Amino acid sequence: MTTELFEKYESQVRSYCRSFPTVFTRAKGSLLWDTDGREYIDFFNGAGALNYGHNPDFIKARIADYLASDGIMHALDMYTVPKAHFIDVLENQILIPKGLDYKVQFPGPTGTNAVEAALKLARKVKGRSNVFALMGAFHGMTLGSLSLTTDWGSRAGAGVALHDVTHVPAPYQYGDEFALNYIEMLLTDDHSATSKPAAIIIETVQAEGGVYVFSNEYLQGLRRICDEHGVLLVVDDIQIGCGRTGTFFSFERSGVVPDIVTLSKSIGGYGMPFALTLFKPELDVWSPGEHNGTFRGNQLAIVAATGGLELSLAEDVPGGAARRGEVIGTYLREQVAPLLNRIPQADVRGIGCIWGVDVRSGETAAAITRECFENGVIMERAGRDNGVVKLMPSLLIPDEELLAGLKVLRDATAKVLA
Repeated sequence: MTTELFEKYESQVRSYCRSFPTVFTRAKGSLLWDTDGREYIDFFNGAGALNYGHNPDFIKARIADYLASDGIMHALDMYTVPKAHFIDVLENQILIPKGLDYKVQFPGPTGTNAVEAALKLARKVKGRSNVFALMGAFHGMTLGSLSLTTDWGSRAGAGVALHDVTHVPAPYQYGDEFALNYIEMLLTDDHSATSKPAAIIIETVQAEGGVYVFSNEYLQGLRRICDEHGVLLVVDDIQIGCGRTGTFFSFERSGVVPDIVTLSKSIGGYGMPFALTLFKPELDVWSPGEHNGTFRGNQLAIVAATGGLELSLAEDVPGGAARRGEVIGTYLREQVAPLLNRIPQADVRGIGCIWGVDVRSGETAAAITRECFENGVIMERAGRDNGVVKLMPSLLIPDEELLAGLKVLRDATAKVLA
Protein backbone atom coordinates (compact mmCIF):
# COMPACT_ATOMS: atom_id res chain seq x y z
CA MET A 1 0.00 0.00 0.00
CA THR A 2 1.32 3.45 -0.93
CA THR A 3 0.74 6.86 0.61
CA GLU A 4 -0.86 8.22 -2.59
CA LEU A 5 -4.48 8.03 -1.33
CA PHE A 6 -3.67 10.03 1.80
CA GLU A 7 -1.67 12.62 -0.07
CA LYS A 8 -4.46 13.11 -2.59
CA TYR A 9 -7.42 13.42 -0.22
CA GLU A 10 -6.20 14.17 3.31
CA SER A 11 -5.77 17.77 4.43
CA GLN A 12 -2.41 19.51 4.34
CA VAL A 13 -2.70 19.82 8.12
CA ARG A 14 -1.29 16.31 8.54
CA SER A 15 2.13 16.36 10.18
CA TYR A 16 3.68 13.23 11.71
CA CYS A 17 3.04 11.15 8.60
CA ARG A 18 5.39 13.47 6.71
CA SER A 19 8.25 12.30 8.94
CA PHE A 20 7.28 8.63 8.65
CA PRO A 21 6.08 8.14 5.05
CA THR A 22 4.86 4.57 5.20
CA VAL A 23 1.55 2.84 5.91
CA PHE A 24 1.49 1.10 9.28
CA THR A 25 -0.63 -1.97 9.79
CA ARG A 26 0.21 -3.68 13.08
CA ALA A 27 1.85 -2.93 16.43
CA LYS A 28 2.79 -4.84 19.55
CA GLY A 29 4.81 -3.75 22.54
CA SER A 30 7.53 -1.43 21.27
CA LEU A 31 7.37 -2.60 17.66
CA LEU A 32 5.43 -1.45 14.61
CA TRP A 33 5.14 -3.04 11.17
CA ASP A 34 4.16 -1.45 7.88
CA THR A 35 2.36 -2.96 4.92
CA ASP A 36 5.69 -3.91 3.35
CA GLY A 37 6.51 -6.03 6.40
CA ARG A 38 9.24 -3.69 7.70
CA GLU A 39 9.71 -3.61 11.47
CA TYR A 40 10.28 -0.42 13.46
CA ILE A 41 11.26 0.21 17.08
CA ASP A 42 8.96 2.89 18.46
CA PHE A 43 10.74 5.68 20.33
CA PHE A 44 7.74 7.99 19.80
CA ASN A 45 4.83 6.08 21.36
CA GLY A 46 1.97 8.28 20.29
CA ALA A 47 3.69 11.43 21.62
CA GLY A 48 3.40 9.93 25.09
CA ALA A 49 -0.04 8.34 24.76
CA LEU A 50 1.35 4.79 24.84
CA ASN A 51 3.40 4.54 28.03
CA TYR A 52 2.58 0.83 28.23
CA GLY A 53 3.41 0.22 24.57
CA HIS A 54 1.13 -1.01 21.81
CA ASN A 55 -1.66 -3.45 22.61
CA PRO A 56 -0.58 -4.55 26.10
CA ASP A 57 -2.28 -7.88 26.83
CA PHE A 58 -3.27 -6.94 30.39
CA ILE A 59 -5.37 -3.97 29.21
CA LYS A 60 -6.51 -5.54 25.94
CA ALA A 61 -8.18 -8.35 27.85
CA ARG A 62 -10.15 -5.81 29.93
CA ILE A 63 -11.34 -4.02 26.80
CA ALA A 64 -12.31 -7.24 25.01
CA ASP A 65 -14.23 -8.55 28.03
CA TYR A 66 -16.11 -5.27 28.40
CA LEU A 67 -17.07 -5.19 24.73
CA ALA A 68 -18.24 -8.78 24.89
CA SER A 69 -20.42 -8.01 27.93
CA ASP A 70 -22.42 -5.29 26.15
CA GLY A 71 -21.30 -2.82 28.79
CA ILE A 72 -22.56 0.73 28.41
CA MET A 73 -20.45 2.61 25.87
CA HIS A 74 -21.73 6.18 26.12
CA ALA A 75 -23.01 7.73 29.33
CA LEU A 76 -22.12 11.44 29.33
CA ASP A 77 -21.43 12.04 33.03
CA MET A 78 -23.94 9.55 34.43
CA TYR A 79 -22.90 7.08 37.12
CA THR A 80 -21.60 3.81 35.72
CA VAL A 81 -19.81 0.73 37.05
CA PRO A 82 -16.61 1.41 35.01
CA LYS A 83 -16.43 4.97 36.36
CA ALA A 84 -16.93 3.76 39.94
CA HIS A 85 -14.13 1.22 39.54
CA PHE A 86 -11.78 3.79 38.02
CA ILE A 87 -12.39 6.40 40.72
CA ASP A 88 -11.89 3.79 43.43
CA VAL A 89 -8.52 2.68 42.01
CA LEU A 90 -7.33 6.23 41.30
CA GLU A 91 -8.25 7.59 44.72
CA ASN A 92 -7.52 4.63 46.98
CA GLN A 93 -4.50 3.11 45.25
CA ILE A 94 -2.82 6.11 43.61
CA LEU A 95 -3.78 9.44 45.21
CA ILE A 96 -4.43 8.69 48.88
CA PRO A 97 -1.27 6.56 49.37
CA LYS A 98 0.70 9.52 47.97
CA GLY A 99 -0.97 11.91 50.41
CA LEU A 100 -2.84 13.69 47.59
CA ASP A 101 -6.39 14.94 48.10
CA TYR A 102 -7.93 15.73 44.72
CA LYS A 103 -11.41 15.85 43.27
CA VAL A 104 -11.66 14.27 39.81
CA GLN A 105 -13.20 15.98 36.80
CA PHE A 106 -13.81 14.18 33.51
CA PRO A 107 -13.58 16.84 30.77
CA GLY A 108 -13.67 16.14 27.06
CA PRO A 109 -11.26 13.31 26.19
CA THR A 110 -8.27 15.37 25.06
CA GLY A 111 -5.34 16.95 26.83
CA THR A 112 -6.17 20.44 25.62
CA ASN A 113 -9.67 20.12 27.10
CA ALA A 114 -8.20 19.19 30.48
CA VAL A 115 -6.11 22.36 30.29
CA GLU A 116 -9.13 24.44 29.23
CA ALA A 117 -11.03 23.15 32.27
CA ALA A 118 -8.09 24.03 34.53
CA LEU A 119 -7.94 27.56 33.14
CA LYS A 120 -11.66 28.15 33.52
CA LEU A 121 -11.68 26.79 37.05
CA ALA A 122 -8.64 28.81 38.18
CA ARG A 123 -10.10 32.02 36.78
CA LYS A 124 -13.47 31.34 38.42
CA VAL A 125 -11.91 30.54 41.80
CA LYS A 126 -9.66 33.60 41.86
CA GLY A 127 -11.82 36.04 39.93
CA ARG A 128 -8.82 37.08 37.84
CA SER A 129 -8.29 36.61 34.11
CA ASN A 130 -4.50 36.64 33.75
CA VAL A 131 -2.42 33.46 33.88
CA PHE A 132 1.36 33.05 33.93
CA ALA A 133 2.95 30.46 31.64
CA LEU A 134 6.56 29.71 30.78
CA MET A 135 8.48 30.43 27.61
CA GLY A 136 8.98 27.14 25.80
CA ALA A 137 5.64 25.80 27.01
CA PHE A 138 3.27 23.61 25.04
CA HIS A 139 -0.20 23.09 26.54
CA GLY A 140 -2.49 22.40 23.59
CA MET A 141 -3.99 23.78 20.40
CA THR A 142 -7.46 25.04 21.36
CA LEU A 143 -7.58 28.77 21.96
CA GLY A 144 -7.20 28.86 25.74
CA SER A 145 -4.42 26.29 25.73
CA LEU A 146 -2.84 27.89 22.68
CA SER A 147 -2.62 31.20 24.51
CA LEU A 148 -0.28 29.40 26.95
CA THR A 149 1.77 27.73 24.20
CA THR A 150 4.72 29.79 22.98
CA ASP A 151 6.01 28.58 19.62
CA TRP A 152 5.07 30.99 16.87
CA GLY A 153 4.19 28.27 14.40
CA SER A 154 1.41 26.98 16.63
CA ARG A 155 0.21 30.41 17.73
CA ALA A 156 -0.06 31.68 14.15
CA GLY A 157 -2.79 29.15 13.43
CA ALA A 158 -5.18 30.77 15.91
CA GLY A 159 -6.20 33.57 13.57
CA VAL A 160 -7.21 35.73 16.54
CA ALA A 161 -5.45 37.52 19.37
CA LEU A 162 -4.27 35.26 22.18
CA HIS A 163 -4.42 37.19 25.41
CA ASP A 164 -4.80 37.07 29.21
CA VAL A 165 -1.48 35.23 29.54
CA THR A 166 1.90 36.60 30.66
CA HIS A 167 4.87 34.50 29.58
CA VAL A 168 7.83 34.40 31.94
CA PRO A 169 11.33 32.95 31.44
CA ALA A 170 11.80 29.23 31.93
CA PRO A 171 14.48 28.33 34.49
CA TYR A 172 16.90 26.90 31.90
CA GLN A 173 17.06 30.22 30.06
CA TYR A 174 18.76 32.34 32.75
CA GLY A 175 18.87 30.07 35.77
CA ASP A 176 16.47 29.11 38.56
CA GLU A 177 17.11 32.16 40.71
CA PHE A 178 16.55 34.64 37.90
CA ALA A 179 13.36 32.87 36.77
CA LEU A 180 11.88 32.91 40.27
CA ASN A 181 12.96 36.49 40.96
CA TYR A 182 11.38 37.60 37.69
CA ILE A 183 8.01 36.16 38.71
CA GLU A 184 8.36 37.70 42.16
CA MET A 185 9.10 41.08 40.58
CA LEU A 186 6.02 40.92 38.36
CA LEU A 187 3.88 40.21 41.41
CA THR A 188 5.36 42.86 43.72
CA ASP A 189 6.58 45.79 41.59
CA ASP A 190 3.82 48.35 41.18
CA HIS A 191 5.40 49.32 37.86
CA SER A 192 5.49 45.82 36.36
CA ALA A 193 2.35 46.62 34.31
CA THR A 194 1.31 43.00 34.81
CA SER A 195 -2.02 41.88 36.23
CA LYS A 196 -1.87 39.45 39.12
CA PRO A 197 -2.59 35.98 37.71
CA ALA A 198 -5.17 33.46 38.82
CA ALA A 199 -2.63 30.69 38.24
CA ILE A 200 0.82 29.73 37.04
CA ILE A 201 0.83 26.69 34.75
CA ILE A 202 3.96 24.63 34.11
CA GLU A 203 5.24 21.31 32.87
CA THR A 204 7.90 20.01 35.29
CA VAL A 205 9.71 18.74 32.19
CA GLN A 206 9.21 20.86 29.11
CA ALA A 207 8.81 18.13 26.53
CA GLU A 208 7.91 19.90 23.30
CA GLY A 209 10.02 22.81 24.54
CA GLY A 210 13.16 20.68 24.13
CA VAL A 211 13.20 18.15 27.04
CA TYR A 212 14.23 20.45 29.87
CA VAL A 213 13.96 18.98 33.36
CA PHE A 214 13.15 21.58 36.01
CA SER A 215 15.05 21.28 39.29
CA ASN A 216 13.35 20.40 42.55
CA GLU A 217 14.57 23.73 43.94
CA TYR A 218 12.83 25.67 41.18
CA LEU A 219 9.57 23.78 41.69
CA GLN A 220 9.73 24.34 45.44
CA GLY A 221 10.45 28.03 44.92
CA LEU A 222 7.50 28.35 42.58
CA ARG A 223 5.22 26.68 45.13
CA ARG A 224 6.40 29.16 47.76
CA ILE A 225 5.70 32.14 45.52
CA CYS A 226 2.22 30.86 44.68
CA ASP A 227 1.42 30.36 48.36
CA GLU A 228 2.69 33.80 49.35
CA HIS A 229 0.73 35.61 46.64
CA GLY A 230 -2.49 33.58 46.51
CA VAL A 231 -1.85 32.17 43.05
CA LEU A 232 -2.83 28.63 42.04
CA LEU A 233 -0.10 26.27 40.82
CA VAL A 234 -1.20 24.12 37.87
CA VAL A 235 0.96 21.22 36.65
CA ASP A 236 0.37 19.90 33.14
CA ASP A 237 1.28 16.21 33.36
CA ILE A 238 -0.35 15.26 30.07
CA GLN A 239 2.78 14.11 28.25
CA ILE A 240 5.16 13.36 31.11
CA GLY A 241 2.81 11.88 33.71
CA CYS A 242 1.68 8.31 34.40
CA GLY A 243 5.17 7.11 35.26
CA ARG A 244 7.32 8.49 32.45
CA THR A 245 9.67 10.47 34.72
CA GLY A 246 10.12 7.62 37.22
CA THR A 247 7.19 8.46 39.50
CA PHE A 248 3.49 8.35 38.64
CA PHE A 249 3.22 12.15 38.76
CA SER A 250 6.20 14.12 37.50
CA PHE A 251 6.13 16.53 40.46
CA GLU A 252 6.53 13.86 43.16
CA ARG A 253 10.33 14.10 43.15
CA SER A 254 10.13 17.68 44.42
CA GLY A 255 7.64 17.15 47.25
CA VAL A 256 5.52 19.94 45.73
CA VAL A 257 1.73 19.47 45.65
CA PRO A 258 0.02 21.41 42.83
CA ASP A 259 -3.44 22.90 43.25
CA ILE A 260 -4.57 21.56 39.86
CA VAL A 261 -3.17 18.72 37.72
CA THR A 262 -4.06 17.87 34.13
CA LEU A 263 -3.73 14.37 32.72
CA SER A 264 -4.44 12.86 29.33
CA LYS A 265 -2.54 10.72 26.81
CA SER A 266 -1.29 7.70 28.80
CA ILE A 267 -4.00 7.94 31.45
CA GLY A 268 -6.11 6.37 28.67
CA GLY A 269 -4.12 3.17 29.19
CA TYR A 270 -4.32 1.83 25.65
CA GLY A 271 -4.08 4.94 23.53
CA MET A 272 -7.77 5.59 24.21
CA PRO A 273 -9.00 9.21 24.23
CA PHE A 274 -9.30 10.19 27.88
CA ALA A 275 -8.47 13.16 30.09
CA LEU A 276 -8.72 14.23 33.73
CA THR A 277 -8.48 17.50 35.60
CA LEU A 278 -7.61 16.96 39.27
CA PHE A 279 -7.94 19.73 41.84
CA LYS A 280 -8.00 20.32 45.57
CA PRO A 281 -11.51 19.92 47.02
CA GLU A 282 -11.81 23.55 48.10
CA LEU A 283 -11.49 24.59 44.44
CA ASP A 284 -14.59 22.63 43.38
CA VAL A 285 -16.78 25.67 42.69
CA TRP A 286 -18.25 24.45 39.40
CA SER A 287 -21.97 24.76 38.76
CA PRO A 288 -23.52 21.58 37.27
CA GLY A 289 -22.70 21.36 33.56
CA GLU A 290 -20.56 24.51 33.61
CA HIS A 291 -17.80 22.65 31.77
CA ASN A 292 -19.01 19.64 29.83
CA GLY A 293 -18.69 17.67 26.61
CA THR A 294 -20.61 14.93 24.85
CA PHE A 295 -17.75 12.46 25.10
CA ARG A 296 -16.51 13.26 28.60
CA GLY A 297 -15.80 10.13 30.60
CA ASN A 298 -15.45 7.85 27.55
CA GLN A 299 -16.55 4.51 29.01
CA LEU A 300 -14.24 2.23 27.03
CA ALA A 301 -11.35 4.56 27.80
CA ILE A 302 -12.27 4.38 31.49
CA VAL A 303 -12.04 0.59 31.33
CA ALA A 304 -8.65 0.85 29.63
CA ALA A 305 -7.49 3.53 32.07
CA THR A 306 -8.35 1.39 35.08
CA GLY A 307 -6.37 -1.44 33.51
CA GLY A 308 -3.48 0.95 32.98
CA LEU A 309 -3.47 2.02 36.63
CA GLU A 310 -3.60 -1.59 37.81
CA LEU A 311 -0.82 -2.58 35.42
CA SER A 312 1.30 0.32 36.64
CA LEU A 313 0.80 -0.77 40.25
CA ALA A 314 1.32 -4.49 39.60
CA GLU A 315 4.56 -4.07 37.64
CA ASP A 316 5.89 -0.87 39.27
CA VAL A 317 5.96 0.80 35.87
CA PRO A 318 7.33 4.10 37.23
CA GLY A 319 10.21 2.25 38.91
CA GLY A 320 10.93 0.48 35.64
CA ALA A 321 10.96 3.82 33.84
CA ALA A 322 13.49 5.16 36.34
CA ARG A 323 15.75 2.13 35.76
CA ARG A 324 15.47 2.40 31.99
CA GLY A 325 16.21 6.10 32.34
CA GLU A 326 19.57 5.24 33.88
CA VAL A 327 20.30 2.96 30.91
CA ILE A 328 19.32 5.65 28.40
CA GLY A 329 21.22 8.41 30.18
CA THR A 330 24.39 6.37 30.49
CA TYR A 331 24.27 5.34 26.83
CA LEU A 332 23.62 8.87 25.55
CA ARG A 333 26.36 10.42 27.70
CA GLU A 334 28.93 7.77 26.77
CA GLN A 335 28.04 6.99 23.15
CA VAL A 336 26.25 10.02 21.71
CA ALA A 337 27.42 13.08 23.63
CA PRO A 338 31.06 12.71 22.42
CA LEU A 339 29.77 12.98 18.84
CA LEU A 340 28.39 16.45 19.62
CA ASN A 341 31.69 18.03 20.70
CA ARG A 342 31.93 20.27 17.66
CA ILE A 343 28.43 21.75 18.13
CA PRO A 344 28.38 24.73 20.54
CA GLN A 345 25.89 24.23 23.40
CA ALA A 346 24.88 20.76 22.17
CA ASP A 347 23.61 18.57 24.98
CA VAL A 348 21.90 15.35 26.04
CA ARG A 349 19.37 15.65 28.86
CA GLY A 350 16.34 13.95 30.30
CA ILE A 351 14.79 11.93 33.09
CA GLY A 352 13.15 8.53 33.22
CA CYS A 353 11.97 7.59 29.74
CA ILE A 354 12.01 11.03 28.13
CA TRP A 355 15.35 12.27 26.74
CA GLY A 356 16.56 14.76 24.20
CA VAL A 357 19.67 15.03 22.05
CA ASP A 358 20.04 18.75 21.39
CA VAL A 359 21.97 19.31 18.15
CA ARG A 360 20.95 23.01 17.98
CA SER A 361 19.71 22.74 14.39
CA GLY A 362 16.37 21.69 12.98
CA GLU A 363 18.02 20.63 9.73
CA THR A 364 20.51 18.40 11.55
CA ALA A 365 17.87 16.91 13.85
CA ALA A 366 15.63 16.19 10.87
CA ALA A 367 18.47 14.43 9.09
CA ILE A 368 19.13 12.29 12.18
CA THR A 369 15.50 11.27 12.66
CA ARG A 370 15.19 10.56 8.93
CA GLU A 371 18.26 8.31 9.09
CA CYS A 372 16.80 6.58 12.15
CA PHE A 373 13.51 5.96 10.34
CA GLU A 374 15.31 4.49 7.35
CA ASN A 375 17.04 2.11 9.76
CA GLY A 376 13.94 1.07 11.64
CA VAL A 377 13.52 3.49 14.57
CA ILE A 378 10.76 6.08 14.91
CA MET A 379 11.68 9.29 16.72
CA GLU A 380 10.46 12.85 16.53
CA ARG A 381 11.91 16.32 17.18
CA ALA A 382 11.18 19.09 19.67
CA GLY A 383 12.49 22.40 20.97
CA ARG A 384 13.59 25.64 19.35
CA ASP A 385 13.86 25.19 15.58
CA ASN A 386 12.93 21.53 16.24
CA GLY A 387 16.61 21.06 16.94
CA VAL A 388 16.24 18.37 19.61
CA VAL A 389 15.93 14.68 18.79
CA LYS A 390 13.37 13.42 21.29
CA LEU A 391 13.30 9.90 22.73
CA MET A 392 10.08 8.60 24.31
CA PRO A 393 10.22 4.80 24.41
CA SER A 394 7.60 2.65 26.08
CA LEU A 395 8.04 2.37 29.84
CA LEU A 396 7.93 -1.41 29.38
CA ILE A 397 10.35 -1.70 26.44
CA PRO A 398 12.62 -4.77 26.71
CA ASP A 399 16.27 -3.88 27.27
CA GLU A 400 17.41 -5.49 24.02
CA GLU A 401 14.99 -3.37 21.97
CA LEU A 402 15.92 -0.25 23.93
CA LEU A 403 19.63 -0.78 23.32
CA ALA A 404 19.05 -1.66 19.66
CA GLY A 405 17.15 1.59 19.17
CA LEU A 406 19.83 3.60 20.96
CA LYS A 407 22.50 2.07 18.71
CA VAL A 408 20.55 3.14 15.62
CA LEU A 409 20.39 6.68 17.05
CA ARG A 410 24.12 6.70 17.75
CA ASP A 411 24.99 5.46 14.26
CA ALA A 412 22.58 7.93 12.63
CA THR A 413 24.06 10.83 14.63
CA ALA A 414 27.59 9.81 13.71
CA LYS A 415 26.69 9.53 10.02
CA VAL A 416 24.87 12.87 9.83
CA LEU A 417 27.50 14.81 11.77
CA ALA A 418 30.32 13.28 9.72
